[in-house]
Amino acid sequence: MAITVFIADDQAMVRQGFGALLGAQPDISVIGDAPDGRLAVTEVKRLRPDVVLMDVRMPEMNGLDAAREILSAALAPPVRVLMLTTFDIDEYVYEALGIGASGFLLKDAPAEELIRAVRVVAAGEALLAPSVTKRLIEDVTRRRAAPRRRDRQLDSLTPREREVLELIAAGLSNVEIADRLFVAEQTVKTHVGKVLSKLSLRDRAQAVVLAYESGLVTPG
Repeated sequence: MAITVFIADDQAMVRQGFGALLGAQPDISVIGDAPDGRLAVTEVKRLRPDVVLMDVRMPEMNGLDAAREILSAALAPPVRVLMLTTFDIDEYVYEALGIGASGFLLKDAPAEELIRAVRVVAAGEALLAPSVTKRLIEDVTRRRAAPRRRDRQLDSLTPREREVLELIAAGLSNVEIADRLFVAEQTVKTHVGKVLSKLSLRDRAQAVVLAYESGLVTPG
């Protein structure tokens, strides 16, 4: 079955452009869009798409509040939210990861990156662009003005699990990690599952935040 997508953005050209691009893919179907957060929440609850592309800044209700309302509704099957952002609103995207968004993507990302992002998120993985992740965590750490501390939970990870966590934090998908480590994708899925379980994390997005905040991975 095709991946169903809903697009929420206050710019008509963005909605139309993304819609045309994604709709041209044989495995993706755009089933709706909205120009503001409030309408997006209503329509997403009605249509139940697999993936929502959610702009952060919108009228009526901003994307962060809309994402929070959608994710807190615990819709079944689960609706995954991918935030659309620009560099000047990184702090809001960081908060979005905390409420359960599956990741974020720059609005000016290349077409192939947008298509890949939808497929990755629909598959249940997080999509965290490496360049944005580094700046995001660096900015948040500086604002907090607190020294990084090594999380004791990391001691429970094996060397391979630490390596997988580092690659997750770098924004790699399971397939990309498998290629990097020369192992099967199923092996990577097993490692990821153990990392999340041992660290009591909900998803890969939380794993990325922990990797940076604990100092296992440093922005650079």
